[in-house]
Amino acid sequence: MRLDTVLSNQYYTANNDSPYFRSLPRARIMSTPPKPPGRWVQCPTGYRAFIPDALPPELVWTPRLMRALSDADRLIGRLAGEGGRLPNPHLLMRPFLRREAVLSSRIEGTQATLGELLAAEAGAAVERSPEDLREVGNYVAALEHGIKRLARLPLSLRLVRELHEKLLRGVRGEQATPGEFRRSQNWIGTPGCTLSNASYIPPPPDELMDCLGAWEKFLHERSLPPLAQIAMAHYQFEAIHPFLDGNGRVGRLLITLFLIERAILPTPLLYLSAFFEATRRDYYDQLAGVSARGQWEEWLFYFLNGVARQSEDALGRAERINKLLERWRIGVGGTLAGTGARRGAQALARPVRVPLMLVDILAANPYMTTKKAAEQLKVAFTTAQRGIQKLERLGIVVQIGGAKRDRVYCAKAILDILEEPAQIAPPAPT
Repeated sequence: MRLDTVLSNQYYTANNDSPYFRSLPRARIMSTPPKPPGRWVQCPTGYRAFIPDALPPELVWTPRLMRALSDADRLIGRLAGEGGRLPNPHLLMRPFLRREAVLSSRIEGTQATLGELLAAEAGAAVERSPEDLREVGNYVAALEHGIKRLARLPLSLRLVRELHEKLLRGVRGEQATPGEFRRSQNWIGTPGCTLSNASYIPPPPDELMDCLGAWEKFLHERSLPPLAQIAMAHYQFEAIHPFLDGNGRVGRLLITLFLIERAILPTPLLYLSAFFEATRRDYYDQLAGVSARGQWEEWLFYFLNGVARQSEDALGRAERINKLLERWRIGVGGTLAGTGARRGAQALARPVRVPLMLVDILAANPYMTTKKAAEQLKVAFTTAQRGIQKLERLGIVVQIGGAKRDRVYCAKAILDILEEPAQIAPPAPT
């Protein structure tokens, strides 16, 4: 296994929760400082661009880093096990995916909220700029496209181009050749900066495809701990910056798709953009620290901590939402049982079951309109209306705004759980 670690006779006794520890060489702390993982090249017009070395890097598996990997591995395994046993993980995937889209887009400056996106998808009129909603909607479309394509296509440069095309089609940045790798130099810095004062300049165009080819080859490596591997691959993608726009969003999309492709999660409930957005300064500083000073350990520790915290966060949210849904089903079922006793054989008729079916719809989107609900359930408008009124009487949904027509309803208890700030520290002991 090519890890290029510096070995020592002193072995760290790792947590056996991670199967990868048995194959990882233990390492000592090096006395020499790390070096940048690449080289700077002088370009014809005078600027210096960075060309990252092929992965994997020289890496020292210190006890601190091993503990971080063990913690992340254990908690994502718990999410995979317990999350897969939840009653409706496929329904919960939808709002979790949209939360990821909102927060990943927010890192890049888009202001749409999760509530606005969900309300718009439910058929409600939303005041937010259509452009912002379209950008977030494109992220959703790109991620859903990637999940479907993984059934037939591995993670690859071809799939990366497809994701980029979905992401930028019809929104700001469309002039940045959606679905095509750049043919000109780009750079990173404060708004309005130029090549002469940029904070970072990625590989020049004539080096780009060699860098991407090595990155794609690394994605298919199977001898590394997957969580460490995707942490390295995410840094490398951002360092290469292969598109004129949308690199950050595509890079974060790829984290989720990698976890799905490796079957680490049976249902994609884990998304890291919430952690990155909540610790945005650290996110950028850690990425820059690898390029400038070769601080791989710090980046991996940060990334693995994000996996651990968001695994706890996702499972906690999913469990609380499911408890709410179960309580609501029992409440709705109790009223329907009384209706069934009065109606006898008609108790199982479809119109009577509509309130229970509406509860399931709320698992996927806490916002609801009568028209959209009728379309989803394939029932008459008045049937859906009566079902929603029943949920309203039970306190499950409330009307948003005072409209007499085209009313919008929301299960605020679910929305509040989805919109809670991301967990960025271990939970306090109880």
